[in-house]
Amino acid sequence: MPEQIERKSLDTPDETRPFRDNKGKAEIVTVGGVTLGRGTFEPGWIWNKHVQPISETSSCHVAHTGYILQGRMVVKMDDGSEEELGPGDAFYMPAGHNAWVVGDEPCVLIDITGFGKYAKYS
Repeated sequence: MPEQIERKSLDTPDETRPFRDNKGKAEIVTVGGVTLGRGTFEPGWIWNKHVQPISETSSCHVAHTGYILQGRMVVKMDDGSEEELGPGDAFYMPAGHNAWVVGDEPCVLIDITGFGKYAKYS
């Protein structure tokens, strides 16, 4: 950990990872040795169409902890259970899931545990 305050803006991220078909992006920063990001998922985004070709896994194998700022997203676990997340929801989703945007508004979230490896080519 650094011995002084470290600040970065997600408006000028260290890295931007676009999703397929211009359906959103992950904006990544690392501060204090922690990698976190802002995800913007456009209407019509679905993990198995817009990120799976990047990750090349059967479902998302990254665990996420975060907070929904705007929009709605459904997360369906490999075991069939599912949950809809919306503005103001803090969440944890273990590895092994699919997800998709609900409605006509982009889903914008902050992810504090999973974006280090998310939507990143091997």
